Amino acid sequence: MVRKSIVSSLAVGAVVLSATALTGIAAPPQPAAPGTMVAAIGKPAPNFTLTSPQGQTLSVDTQRKGERAKATVVMFVATQCPVSNAYNERMVKLAQEYSPKDVRFIGINSNKQESIEEVAKHAKEHNFPFPVLIDVGNVIADRYNAQVTPQVYVIDQQGILRYMGRIDNSQDVIGIKSQDLRAALDAVLAGRTPPATETRAFGCSIKRMEKGS
Repeated sequence: MVRKSIVSSLAVGAVVLSATALTGIAAPPQPAAPGTMVAAIGKPAPNFTLTSPQGQTLSVDTQRKGERAKATVVMFVATQCPVSNAYNERMVKLAQEYSPKDVRFIGINSNKQESIEEVAKHAKEHNFPFPVLIDVGNVIADRYNAQVTPQVYVIDQQGILRYMGRIDNSQDVIGIKSQDLRAALDAVLAGRTPPATETRAFGCSIKRMEKGS
């Protein structure tokens, strides 16, 4: 009976872990490495320059007068994460809707196991109207303290971080009740503070490089 109880407990534990992976429960934020500039609401967003799979080098901040967008959305995404992939169409629609309003969308892939070729193929297959940049060694994910995919950040025209967290409240479109990213963008474009400046992002954990590797 004891052996049967142990086996049953292990089986239940496996089911719980599997369900957690499928529903995309957010990992708690991890502390950044000492000395790392971490994104914070109301503070200048950490700048970065990364390269796309096509070899194009892009920066979150052009730093040239007249070229900064009214808002910039930084999105940490993945090719293999089912939660991130569930948002592909939503990310495309948001970019298509807000780009004409001078909102810039930038995707970032920080996963160590997803190759440059895989990232390029994935972006093409899903018709992303925004670049997906390669974050080698998850340096930018660390600066933004990004833990999961998808996880998004909204930066205003002055380079100040105004929102960070989830795109909306539900992986399943039927359950959407809170359009958090959309609300944040509408507020920033209108010169207002977003109704929620931070929300708990959920998804697959970013697969980071081991320190020193």
